[in-house]
Amino acid sequence: MENRLLLCILLLIPAFAPSDFLVTHVRNIKVVNGIEIYSMKIDSKVTSRFAHNVITSRAVNRGNVHKEVIFDVELPKTAFITNFSMTIDDVTYPGTIKEKEVAKKQYEKAVSKGQTAGLVRASGRKTEKFTVSVNVAAASKVTFELTYEELLKRQFGKYEMFIKVKPKQLVRDFEIEVNIFESQGITELEAEATFITNDLQNVIKKTFSEKKGHISFKPTLDQQRTCANCSQSVLDGDFTVRYDVKRTTPDNLQIVNGYFVHFFAPTNLPKLPKNVIFVIDISGSMAGREIEQTREALLKILGDIKEDDFFNFILFGSEVHTWKETLIKATPENLGEARKFVRGIDTEGMTNLHGGIMRGIDMLNAAHVGNLVPKRSASIIIMLTDGQPNVGISNTQDIQAHVKKATEGKYPLYNLGFGYGVDYGFLEKMALENKGLARRIYPDSDAALQLQGFYDEVSNPMLTDVELNYPENEISDLTKNSFKHFYDGSEIVVAGRFIDNNQNSLTVDVRGEGANDALSYTTQQDTEQTAKAFQEQEYIFGDYIERLWAYLTIEQLLEKRIAATGEEKENLTAEALDLSLKYKFVTPLTSMVVTKPEDYNNQDGIADKPIEAQAVTAAMLVPAAPQVSYLYTAHPTWYTSVDGDPHFIISVPQKEDAICFNINENPGAVLNLINDPVTGITVNGELIGAKRANGGAKMQNTYFGKLGIANKHLNLKLTVTPEKITIQNGNEKTGFTWLDSVTLQQEGLTLIINRKKNLVLKMGSGASFVIVLHQVWKKHPLHQDFLGLYTLESDKLSERTHGLLGQFFHPLDFTILEIHPGSDPKKPDATMIVKNNELTVTRGWQKDYRRDPKHGVDIPCWFVHNNGAGLIDGVHTDYIVSSLF
Repeated sequence: MENRLLLCILLLIPAFAPSDFLVTHVRNIKVVNGIEIYSMKIDSKVTSRFAHNVITSRAVNRGNVHKEVIFDVELPKTAFITNFSMTIDDVTYPGTIKEKEVAKKQYEKAVSKGQTAGLVRASGRKTEKFTVSVNVAAASKVTFELTYEELLKRQFGKYEMFIKVKPKQLVRDFEIEVNIFESQGITELEAEATFITNDLQNVIKKTFSEKKGHISFKPTLDQQRTCANCSQSVLDGDFTVRYDVKRTTPDNLQIVNGYFVHFFAPTNLPKLPKNVIFVIDISGSMAGREIEQTREALLKILGDIKEDDFFNFILFGSEVHTWKETLIKATPENLGEARKFVRGIDTEGMTNLHGGIMRGIDMLNAAHVGNLVPKRSASIIIMLTDGQPNVGISNTQDIQAHVKKATEGKYPLYNLGFGYGVDYGFLEKMALENKGLARRIYPDSDAALQLQGFYDEVSNPMLTDVELNYPENEISDLTKNSFKHFYDGSEIVVAGRFIDNNQNSLTVDVRGEGANDALSYTTQQDTEQTAKAFQEQEYIFGDYIERLWAYLTIEQLLEKRIAATGEEKENLTAEALDLSLKYKFVTPLTSMVVTKPEDYNNQDGIADKPIEAQAVTAAMLVPAAPQVSYLYTAHPTWYTSVDGDPHFIISVPQKEDAICFNINENPGAVLNLINDPVTGITVNGELIGAKRANGGAKMQNTYFGKLGIANKHLNLKLTVTPEKITIQNGNEKTGFTWLDSVTLQQEGLTLIINRKKNLVLKMGSGASFVIVLHQVWKKHPLHQDFLGLYTLESDKLSERTHGLLGQFFHPLDFTILEIHPGSDPKKPDATMIVKNNELTVTRGWQKDYRRDPKHGVDIPCWFVHNNGAGLIDGVHTDYIVSSLF
């Protein structure tokens, strides 16, 4: 039996099947596979909306041999990890935060030796998962401690802190403790959990008075049980804290140690009329549940539109259709007519996204020029799409340029990407360039509620053109201080640093446009007022305003970086990186290196910050890499692989499932695996057959016997066979064999050859590759040596990447219907809906040799027949090319 246990604080996923668990009971406490988790604590301190969270777990190995323990935590996507450590038998192993490229070199070196594992990945709509494992000796204790920080955002009039709870075993000392300090005073405090039973109803303790709030949740062992004599835990779900503060004035200014933060959230303002245009994708890919959910959401939204508002609908498929020629007022009669129109929305054609969005902008421009809408009103565009532009102007850079020129910064653009087939990076960049934001709508049963929920966030504008101005000769390093709209129930936060660290006062000029008149006033604060408000020192952690400023600055620099290019992007990157390293935040520019004890085959790991806009972390090709794992850098965590003769496995994490297909082609055929026209990187593989035909087989087995990797921008080519490695740089060639141990670094190329095992390759700023050598017995009557390829950091390849593997670097969604018995009683058949195709698929297994090169691991998957027809774009013969290059 494998000596392995998955231990977690917020979420635990078993590392093996339930039948592999060895369960005993010590002092009426469940012990799984010899490991007792005897303490779990989540300690949160919130000061002025800035949350400092420490998660601590303690376990003891009660077995008589060493065991592997996995610490597995879900934390909010908006949070930055700041620290991690493991303490084993009084020895502490800390995590250190480094520049990502520095950490990657350490990572690639470890990968080349068959070591290391990525530690962070996106795991849901709101969360990312941090995972680290360590082997501990018999009778040894281990303590894990993870720290992360985040600025709580105000929505719908409340701040929310979200905690995922799922320990999956009884814990003797389990506790969640939250302490809140707000100098303005706390008006309301809520705490709830989705797993609360009658026995647990009174276990959540909450108190608040004036400036302090306290919440504790400390269930006993019996209260954690699913039933009186059960050893299973009822703790499984979401724990949420919400609160708000007193607002006697629109502002709250705080000054501490040369830094300030300014919270702006006026109340009791009259609501502005709004002018909203809904630009809706009705292309064929929206057919079925997606268009039904869109209609459902729009009907609910129509019920919330106020009579002073103006609105219209624009639909785009191959053609662009409008409901009305101009914006119209939301009278009861017009709303009734709109409902009839929405009920009749159906899908057609392809995706003329450019035509739809430009029609919406032109309509808003015309309405303002013609005074068809109130002068004092807020205009917004909400676009929903599930695909990529393919009719009319389809170049995304051209679309971005046209949209930016047409809006001229007058209206925020909100882009909603439905599902995983969208070019989310394009939608996000275009939204940010036009003072809006992008949001992914997850293709689940609650998609209509997600759409309506987003509309609710922007449905009540109170002010437009808000500016918070500070004396230029007193302030440096100011965060964003101008905002197109202020929405009811939200809050604007600005932070900055004083030029004179000893300055003790600040005057702010506030301006904005309201429903009836302009908002204009001046507010002032000094350090003495702040110090008086913060006399309860036990609630203050460190230089909280300075860290809040750093957090907000990094967050906004990274956001600006998305839409920036050239020198501007380089400067933004450098500034964000410097702050991330100084304040020890794990951001998309930094990584945390986790060091482990060398005993029992422990290996170091890397923790990265996932990025929403990139969909895939790593792709892998062919079996038997010696213990190569993934560095998680993007969302969601999945991989593609092709193995053997050859079998493809496409992991789809949002479904917690996989799709498989085979490619049957003759020896000598060259298949295009990856092709990225932006980075210039291509990967092709040439098939080889068995030494001789197997008389009993219907078709000869094939493998990849030669790989060609090229970067045309660098004029570099790498040819790899089971016998040798050849690098061609222009007209110069360099050769090595698999008997060599080589580390080569030159302009645009890093190459490491590990003798008779694998090689690691990086070309330019693109992805890294690990090529694995698979050797068979030389006298084997059929098989011969072949190669495997793993692609690391596939997020560095562009969104235009294609190929038999490259097309699956983009998110994939599918639906399984009508499961029924197949020809094999152990392998049922079903109908799969994928890429608007209806396919007959079979449930089966394929081998994944990543961790067990000899035997492999069975991966359950839905098998697509006929060379992946209907799943891959086109047919498999479209990917046959004339040569490796």
